[in-house]
Amino acid sequence: MLRIALFSTLLAACGSSSTPGDHESFPTFQDCYDDHHTMEMFSTPCAIEICCIAHPIGTAKMNVVCGETATDCEGYLGSNLTDPNDTMLGSDITKACTDYIFDSQRPGATGSGGKCG
Repeated sequence: MLRIALFSTLLAACGSSSTPGDHESFPTFQDCYDDHHTMEMFSTPCAIEICCIAHPIGTAKMNVVCGETATDCEGYLGSNLTDPNDTMLGSDITKACTDYIFDSQRPGATGSGGKCG
């Protein structure tokens, strides 16, 4: 139940549109992250989770670019995200990817997710 509530919170953080389920797409993960972290002031892990779960990135559908495992997520973000102002980016990515697997309701996820929103 907590996962569903958190997932709903992540989606609500992205605003709403006239079409349910129609979430703003971004050309790159970096653009999405910059919008949610720099403009909307979400923490690094929360901005990452929001972008992983609630937005189409490039030509990919929503909730797919960060992959099926925390390792997939960390690999993807290692190639698609930079933040020169975050000296803890590596550990923030690890936290976000661990929480993402749980919060995105991936099969076999265990533990607990993040507290975004």
